[in-house]
Amino acid sequence: MTDPLPPLRDVIKTHDLQAKKSFGQNFLLDLNLTGKIARVAGDLTNSVIYEVGPGPGGLTRGLLENRAKRVVAVEMDHRCLPALEEVSAAYGGVLTIHKADALDINEQKILEIQNGEDARIASNLPYNVGTALFVKWLTIGEWLPWYKSLTLMFQQEVAERIVAVPGSKAYGRLSVLAQWRGRVRIAMRVPAAAFTPPPKVSSAIIHFEPTAPIDDRVALADLELIVARAFGQRRKMLRASLKGLDVNALQLLENAGIEPTLRAENISVAGFVELARHYGLMRA
Repeated sequence: MTDPLPPLRDVIKTHDLQAKKSFGQNFLLDLNLTGKIARVAGDLTNSVIYEVGPGPGGLTRGLLENRAKRVVAVEMDHRCLPALEEVSAAYGGVLTIHKADALDINEQKILEIQNGEDARIASNLPYNVGTALFVKWLTIGEWLPWYKSLTLMFQQEVAERIVAVPGSKAYGRLSVLAQWRGRVRIAMRVPAAAFTPPPKVSSAIIHFEPTAPIDDRVALADLELIVARAFGQRRKMLRASLKGLDVNALQLLENAGIEPTLRAENISVAGFVELARHYGLMRA
């Protein structure tokens, strides 16, 4: 489908949409680029897409042009709503817009997934809430989750933390949570100059597909606690960083087969999962 709407620069001028720092906004105006991002999400013909912070609708238009069955968008900035309504009208009403805070949304309720449809999340996430939303979607209690994939834009530094491997400075909590429950990759990088206004940092698109966790016997809360303690004092050896747990840290490390003099950045995702499993067993 050919996009029937005016260029995004004209839309921004018509509706007087200047990006606001308070909303974490930086607008992508190149529809070729937003279409490329939409294609990272995969075949959208039977997909209901959940989009956070669409702004003037650049990525939204890319998703619709790539034949998303429906798009449900959540936008806090009331100034953007008239522009988004124009997108909805141009595409036959398959775009639904909610003015709300995405951190408070029950996504499944507003998506109303029907038989034969799958749900995907695709978003140029506002910088100020991107990590919090990603953690929200990673820490759903019942796994596998309700969505088929996440295609998300982050600051490049955050994206690199998500895909980081043990032994690297970027490896940490986000790496472990994401890689425990799925496959994740950096799909493309986006230079700062692509945005209006250009941010001070580059960005990147990650694509995450949920899988069965490495060990489904592990409680999410246990893994989160172990990872938080370990990386909260990442320069310390594990025998010291895990000392404040309500079990004997040295015994826990011995049970999990992990050398107590190692640091958090040296432990694989599978190693953290093993620590969390034995932590749960010791507390049972």
